[in-house]
Amino acid sequence: MRNTAKITTAVLAAGALTLGLSACGAGDSGSDGPLIVAASPVPHAEILNYVKDNLAKKEGLDLQVKEFTDYVTPNTATQDGSVGANYFQNKPYLDDFNKKNGTDIVPVVTVHLEPLGLYSHKVKKADDLKSGATVAIPNDTVNEARALKLLAANGLITLKAGVGNEATPSDITKNPKNLTFKELEAAQTPRSLDDVDAAVVNGNYAIESDLKPSKDALVLESPKNNPYGNFLAVKKGEENDPRVKKLAKLLTSPEVKKFIQDKYAGSVLASF
Repeated sequence: MRNTAKITTAVLAAGALTLGLSACGAGDSGSDGPLIVAASPVPHAEILNYVKDNLAKKEGLDLQVKEFTDYVTPNTATQDGSVGANYFQNKPYLDDFNKKNGTDIVPVVTVHLEPLGLYSHKVKKADDLKSGATVAIPNDTVNEARALKLLAANGLITLKAGVGNEATPSDITKNPKNLTFKELEAAQTPRSLDDVDAAVVNGNYAIESDLKPSKDALVLESPKNNPYGNFLAVKKGEENDPRVKKLAKLLTSPEVKKFIQDKYAGSVLASF
């Protein structure tokens, strides 16, 4: 009986240890543990690393930054708890992602806007694109629609009235230059510039590719009434995590605003 009790106690202890380790995973190690945030390298991780190196310690925040180069893994990692938060996306993209994947990720605070731009290695002005030119655009639902709306706003195409964040090339009603569209993963669009006549590129990928949106874009998204601000996001229910609240406060501080203004010179715009 004594041996049985010892074995049972050992098993229970091992089980408790396993549960404890599971509860203290990479993304959620308790309100006193590190907060791991998934982020695109530029500018999101750069902004987070500025916070980590200059502001977090004073607030008692142990911040860890994990970089991802795609637009899917940060959300799946946040949903499964591998990370505690992410910072890389806008509301239309998140709404579409949640709908398609059954996730329940929510925004916490909006930090900045990266204006979407049209770039080219072959022409200096959008009007110089020749008839039949090939334009690369992102292939995910929201960024493709956003790219088409950028082209429409600058007179290169016309879209169906009332078309929203699910617009595709099939929604084009007028295409005076007979543009051909090459749909690529968003990260691939800047790399396609030698192979196409122009490409619509997300701001973070433009900056990573040494493009300066404020100077190099043929046309650039307007920040006025723009719904595509990028925010800190968490799995629903984690909004009140003290670590998340501390990070939200720091990301919208005067110091971060100045960092964004000084480092990105108009290619990234603070949204607070």
